[in-house]
Amino acid sequence: MPMAVVITRNVEDRYRGFLASVMLEVAPGAYVAPDLSESVRTRIWDVLSAWWAALGTGSIVLIWRDTHAAGNLRIECLGEPSKEIVDADGVLLAKRG
Repeated sequence: MPMAVVITRNVEDRYRGFLASVMLEVAPGAYVAPDLSESVRTRIWDVLSAWWAALGTGSIVLIWRDTHAAGNLRIECLGEPSKEIVDADGVLLAKRG
């Protein structure tokens, strides 16, 4: 089970309460879970996505280890330009979509 990180910015209080109930808030708007299963991560993202679609404010970024992605990282974004990890001759870069 890979570690997951969620970063929020300018979101409603409901996001903070929900995320704090399933992850550890290590700094304002920054949440981590060292052993989050894929099914729980997917459910969390589904809830965040539904709320964001209804409210449309702020931004949320979810990052987790994915051995099938470049740099072994996967990124999901709401409210920000999408990002993708790319390998540029051995250097990992975050490319905006």
